[in-house]
Amino acid sequence: MLSVKYFGAVAEKTKVQGENIPFSNLSLQELVDELEQKYDLGSLSYSIAVNQKIVQDTNGYMLISNDIVALLPPFAGG
Repeated sequence: MLSVKYFGAVAEKTKVQGENIPFSNLSLQELVDELEQKYDLGSLSYSIAVNQKIVQDTNGYMLISNDIVALLPPFAGG
């Protein structure tokens, strides 16, 4: 099982704050592609974290059971 959490505009678009997804040997990119199609997220800008660490290369990242994936709004710095 994977836990997916949504924040900011992504949570507004999905109308949920998170969901559990049955684990089936996915890459992070495959999961993101499925979520973008399911919720029509293509127009949104967001970062992706797995187990509280930002992941830049979603193609090369293989998920494992019990991972927590978060779709986060863009960060503003100061």
